[in-house]
Amino acid sequence: METKHHYETADVALTKLQEMGYTIDFNIAFEEIFSQAENYQIDYLYRYEGPSNPDDESTVYGISNQSNGKKGVFVAGNLSLIEGKKRDILLNLEMKHKNRDKR
Repeated sequence: METKHHYETADVALTKLQEMGYTIDFNIAFEEIFSQAENYQIDYLYRYEGPSNPDDESTVYGISNQSNGKKGVFVAGNLSLIEGKKRDILLNLEMKHKNRDKR
């Protein structure tokens, strides 16, 4: 599936993704991605930037596991504020799918 970029509010993005079966909250259940990151991909990417304040920035990821079909969401504010392995995994997933979309 091609990564899609939509620029809407985070609330609208979460509602749309839930309607499409992205029901796991990976902000809570990130350990599953952590242990099997190679099986996950970003299907949908919603970015929202406030009109004047960079602090209003948020990203909603629609993420799926290619081996077992599980789907969920991860919501991040400024990705540079996320520390450690979680940030590295998200950045790697973004890079992997940016490269995939170029093919």
